[in-house]
Amino acid sequence: MSEGLRLEDWDRNDPDPWLALMMDRSLPIDPHAKLALLRDQRSPSRQFLLPFVRPIARLSIIAAQLLHTISPHWPHAPKFLHRTIAYGMRHFLTPDANRLILRHFHLGSQILRFIADNATPGFQPELWPMRPRTIDDVKDDLFLRHDLNIYNFLIALNAELDRRGARVWRVETLDFSAIEDEVVLDPLPKGRFNMIDLQTAIELYTPAYALFLTDRDFWRATNSLQLDETIGLYVARLTGEEKHLALVVNGHPLVPHSTLRAGFRLVLHGLSTELLHGFLRELKAKHAAARHAAGPPDDHTSFIGDTDV
Repeated sequence: MSEGLRLEDWDRNDPDPWLALMMDRSLPIDPHAKLALLRDQRSPSRQFLLPFVRPIARLSIIAAQLLHTISPHWPHAPKFLHRTIAYGMRHFLTPDANRLILRHFHLGSQILRFIADNATPGFQPELWPMRPRTIDDVKDDLFLRHDLNIYNFLIALNAELDRRGARVWRVETLDFSAIEDEVVLDPLPKGRFNMIDLQTAIELYTPAYALFLTDRDFWRATNSLQLDETIGLYVARLTGEEKHLALVVNGHPLVPHSTLRAGFRLVLHGLSTELLHGFLRELKAKHAAARHAAGPPDDHTSFIGDTDV
């Protein structure tokens, strides 16, 4: 645990709010991800740089959208956009920020696969792979494909449900094979300029997203954030558990938010994904413990055939 986030640093006359959040166990979040997020949130970059960056970023989004009002399809440079993002991640973002970004794609992919495994067994929508291990993996239009995956998943999954004449209901025996406990990443850069926190970085990237994608691509990307509620509802129906829905803050996709707050909402989207994945990890462990307590099935024939005759 980093300095200031250790119990031995507790000053009862001046308790650190970040330490209180670190010690709190109310949220189902991976402890390593939580530590990375809190270290990033309490950084000087977020405290002193973000207040200046945010209003400039939002004015830049307005300028980019005015340009796309006149020219909806130009400029359109997703490859340049992703190479620029990768360059910034490598040279300026903190290791914690980079870890949270790369980790997010893994978790999102696992959650979608969990839903498909249980809602439509035997069918998996065809999606772009989302298992980046290095910053260079971002260059392959990773952010754009992540947004496309969400919409394509919802369309393909529900088309398959319609074909089967089925709906998303509670599953008695859940398949948790998609939910992994660890996300393996290659070592991340720790140079002298790797000081920009996640929230500031996202505010800086969002105007570039608005400028170098088409108006339709940017609109689709920002409004995909509100699908957190939709994904959370699918998981609730499959598991019969609803308490995690209280943690979803990007909701009501039928009524889209303004794109000006896309940067902040993207941070909330990342947190919602962490919490939903953490909830599924806890549920997976609970089901495994219940099976272990129940013991092996009472089936003596299971041992027949194991010996040579």
